[in-house]
Order: sequence, then structure tokens, then C-alpha cells
Amino acid sequence: MSKIEVKDLLDAGVHFGHLTRKWNPNMAPYIYMERNGIHIINLYKSVAKIEEANEALSKIAASGRKILFVATKKQAKDIVSEKVANVNMPYITERWPGGMLTNFVTIRKAVKKMAAIDKMKADGTFNTLSKKEKLQVDRLRAKLEKNLGSISDMTRLPGALFIVDIRREHIAVKEAQKLNIPIFAMVDTNADPRDVDYVIPANDDASKSIEKIMTLVTEAVAEGLKERQKDKADADAAATEGEVVAPTASAKAAKSTEADKPAEVTAEEVVEEAKVEEVAEEAASAEEDKPAKADKPAEAGKPTEKADKPAKADKPAKKKKATKKADKPAEVATEPAKADKPAEKADKPAEKAGKPAEKADKPAEVKEEK
Repeated sequence: MSKIEVKDLLDAGVHFGHLTRKWNPNMAPYIYMERNGIHIINLYKSVAKIEEANEALSKIAASGRKILFVATKKQAKDIVSEKVANVNMPYITERWPGGMLTNFVTIRKAVKKMAAIDKMKADGTFNTLSKKEKLQVDRLRAKLEKNLGSISDMTRLPGALFIVDIRREHIAVKEAQKLNIPIFAMVDTNADPRDVDYVIPANDDASKSIEKIMTLVTEAVAEGLKERQKDKADADAAATEGEVVAPTASAKAAKSTEADKPAEVTAEEVVEEAKVEEVAEEAASAEEDKPAKADKPAEAGKPTEKADKPAKADKPAKKKKATKKADKPAEVATEPAKADKPAEKADKPAEKAGKPAEKADKPAEVKEEK
């Protein structure tokens, strides 16, 4: 990756921002100064951010995922389509189709429709249509090609989004945020950098500035693709050597190590089996211990005591009590005194009735004495 020079960015006019009255306060860390009512972007910070973004983009490209470039500005359309086509990445330079990411299934249907029209032309079925139908199909094909032709190879959601002017492409930013797709963007002094994962502070209005940044970015993507191709070629070469090349001493050693690999795997399996056996043995021992615990004297006595509790009811003392209680009604029935008690009680009132008579005689005696 070629080193990024501040002088090259300065010559391209990357440092020019917007009017001070149009600025976004969140861009303050990236602004160097103000001159003639225009903010000047700090190019040293721009260089650091470009290097950071290029490293991330090269990794994404090396992983085999696509990076979708979005630029619908008049001054950016041709530059982006030219630069991005060289690295075989999808791009949007016309109107951003709403739901491009969040409703990707429907967009894919439109792309398949375009492929079906191409197939009709190749089969010859297109020639069987009437003149009017041919015109309609051609117009539909041209419209689809204009809007979706550059993303016809994108069979799944992109791994990242690169945007020129996030204020203009705010719908694309929202969709990417909803799907957690990383966003790389050229951010001018009038935009909010908090919506972007990898900010590149730069002038997004001048064609020279856009061209310079896009050149640096596409170089990083190309390096990532080369790295991927190299890794793929090495893997293919290793696979073909393993099939065709005669076994040399080193190859034999490699084979022996490869032969040992299954042993390692089996060793791991043996360890796992041993763990399973240990668990099974512990479970079996736990089951054997349960009856042993039941045979212990202390524990065995408890159930016997519980079993003896009914025997406590059979104790002789309790039996005697029960018999005494049972004999009491007989004694009550045989004792005449107890039965005569009511008669005695009945006589008592008579005696008590006689007492007032005695008391009544006393005043008579007193009167006679007087």
C-alpha cells in the first residue's frame, strides 16, 4: 500500500470544507481552522483516518465479501463507476432504490428478471414476441440495467458500504445502520460523523478530492483481493501437490504427521469416552451407596422406631387404663349411693324449709320475755 502524502491531498483540495455557518459541531475535532468564512479540514487527521479505513476495507475484500459503493452526485458518478468497476465491486450511481438493503429479496427478484430477459434473447424466444412487446421488454431491460446493472453480481448483502456525501445518501445510511453493516464515508464539515463507523474527513464536493480519495480506497480493496487470490492459489497448489507429487522424505514425514492426526483425534475421543465412563461409574456408585446407607444401624433404627410406635399403644399401662375406663360405667351402675344422691339432695330443701320456721319462732319468744 502506497504511503499517503499530505501534500497530495492538499493539491487535490481535500482540505476545503463548507461555509462556517453550515458546519456541524460534531466535526469540530477534524477542523483545523477557519479562513475567509470557510472551515479548513485537518489533513493529518484525514491521512490517519484514510489509513485506518483502507486497512479495514482490505480485510473485508480479502475475506471475499463485497463492498457496495454509493455516490449519486453528478460530480461523483463517473469517477466512482470508473474506479470501482476496475476492482469488480458493486456500486450505485443512480437513484438509491428504497429498501436496497432492508428489502434485498425484492431487489434480487428485479435482478433475476433482468437475467431472464437476457436468457430470452439468447434462446430466441424474444424474436417470437410482437413488435410492441419487444419494445416494452427492451425498455424494462434498459431501466433495470440503469438502476441495478452494477449490482447484478451481488447475490447477498454487502460486507460494507462506502458512501460519498452521507447527507445526500441518508436513506442508505439508515438502512445500513438497521442491518449493522459497517459504513465508510467521506464526511464534509456540514455532516454528522456519528452516523459513520469509519470517517474520512474530506471535501465531498470537488471532483478532484473525490477522485483522490477513491483512488486510495480502491487500491486498498485491490490489495485485499490480490491477497485473497494468493491464498486461494496456495491452497489449490497444496491440494494438487498432495494428489500428484511423488512422496519424498519430507512428504513421508508430512504423511506420518497426517497419519498421527487421526490418532490425536481418537485420543480426544478416548478422553471423552473416559469422562463418560467416569460419570457412569459415579452414577453407579451413587446408586450402590443408597442401599448401603439404608443398612446403617443409626438410620435403620429410625424406621424401626417408627414401626414400633404402634406397639407403644399395646403397652400394659395403657391397656389397664383402657380397661379401667371400660369398667367405670359398670361401677357407676352398681353403686347405689351415687344413684341415691338425688334423693338426699331432694331432702335437703325440706330441711332448709324447716329452718325458717325455727327463725320465725324466735321473735315470739322475745315478745314473751318482754
